[in-house]
Amino acid sequence: MSESSRGTAVPPAVRLCDISKRFGAVQANRAVSMSIAPATVHGIVGENGAGKSTLMAILYGYYQADEGHIEVRGERVRIANSHEAIALGIGMVHQHFMLVDTLSCIDNVMLGAEPAFFLSRGKKAVRAKLEALMQDTGLQVRLDALVGELPVGELQRLEILKALYRGAKILILDEPTAVLTPQETEQLFVTLRKLKAMGTTILLITHKLKEVMALCDAVTVMRAGQVVKTTAIADTSPEDLAEAMVGRKVNLARGDLVAAEAQALRLQARGLKLRDAHGVPALAGVNIELRAGEIVGVAGVSGNGQSELLEVLAGMRAPEAGELQLGDQRFAAGQWLTPELARQLKLAHVPEDRHVLGMVMSFPAWETAALGYHEQAQYRAAPLGLGMNQGHMRTQTAQMMEQFDVRPRDPLLGSSKFSGGNQQKLILAREIGQQPAVLLVGQPTRGVDIGAIEFIHGQLRRLAREGCAVLLVSSELDEILALADRVVVMNGGRVTGELGIAQCDEKTLGLLMAAQAEEQGA
Repeated sequence: MSESSRGTAVPPAVRLCDISKRFGAVQANRAVSMSIAPATVHGIVGENGAGKSTLMAILYGYYQADEGHIEVRGERVRIANSHEAIALGIGMVHQHFMLVDTLSCIDNVMLGAEPAFFLSRGKKAVRAKLEALMQDTGLQVRLDALVGELPVGELQRLEILKALYRGAKILILDEPTAVLTPQETEQLFVTLRKLKAMGTTILLITHKLKEVMALCDAVTVMRAGQVVKTTAIADTSPEDLAEAMVGRKVNLARGDLVAAEAQALRLQARGLKLRDAHGVPALAGVNIELRAGEIVGVAGVSGNGQSELLEVLAGMRAPEAGELQLGDQRFAAGQWLTPELARQLKLAHVPEDRHVLGMVMSFPAWETAALGYHEQAQYRAAPLGLGMNQGHMRTQTAQMMEQFDVRPRDPLLGSSKFSGGNQQKLILAREIGQQPAVLLVGQPTRGVDIGAIEFIHGQLRRLAREGCAVLLVSSELDEILALADRVVVMNGGRVTGELGIAQCDEKTLGLLMAAQAEEQGA
């Protein structure tokens, strides 16, 4: 006889009951109720600002709910802090890893949970437990390696391992694939499926609906702080989830596979060579050209020269060898383009890391919106042109915010206060607003919700239709296939293939990304 037939049904792993949370005037969560079945993967999706991360922060004890209560395995609990969450078997892996770069992996696991007064004795026991966990879960980590020297995929595994070491049976993952390559993502999914089979309950916060459909058993959609849909994965589709998230139908499809007609040459680079800090070739003789009215996608596993290519073409780094023609200007390795001159020649650049290279987080939005262009005549204070015309900058920023749907529309708000998607839209507004002849854009939708993705894709297509040459670097093959007219594939700092969009599919590009197909032109 089953437990349920005897009246002893297994309770949910987690129940959130009418949870409400307000931050000043902002109602982050409004009477949210959710039930998570044990040993399942439950997706929580929604646009940036929908309230999903706040809800999970309440479950993990970072915040206290204003109203409502939480049940864990059928018992009503009060979780005052993360220590109490851990004691209840709840672990959380944050989007931005909570690790100390200068410590080893094993020391990071022990930090805050030291097992004994004599660390050397306790460390031996910790190592044995971690090795057993790695054997059971497949989460392989180099325990004695310094965290600062590890690739992103291994850092992700370390964070999960750390949570499991501390007894997590309920695991919260906040945008776990935002910085992973497709291969690392698939490896993570294999691990999560294994953890589910071992009885772990997984709450997956994400905006990637393709991943939700592939991994989750059930999904809850949040919008404006409320639950608008909860369903089994078998009963829904990406289109239904996208509509529930945004409140309207969303179209990310390409629509056709017809490449743009080749027009005037806008940028041409030949023989680009560059070595990284360890002397390893990052660019090994790369050739590329961009023409007006087309989007050229650069595909490849992260770390194969795409980032260096963007930096060299934008004038941020000078190559050791190579030539560049931008408009009617020519540059050689010894006398390379600078970012200032690039802007004068109508080349705009949306960097891969918006926080480090795209904005100063402490600046208000109006300063971020003018960053790099602040010496233009339109921004100079009259009558002598000395200093900056801050009033005009704020007015211009308000107009950019309206055109690019940046929320909230407050030029005085600090750049760090905007969600990732709205930060990205502000940077795009700044660069596209200069009406560039060439736009270099790296990872345009990394960490961005589906509504913002649709908007950003639309802006890039519009810019190309108006005659701009766009170079798009993205780790998302779906994005490359949705936007590009021509695709260049990189592996090991080399171009391993160049194809028209009609010849592209995930399998073909994947082989070229792994350098397992013959080179098809450079």
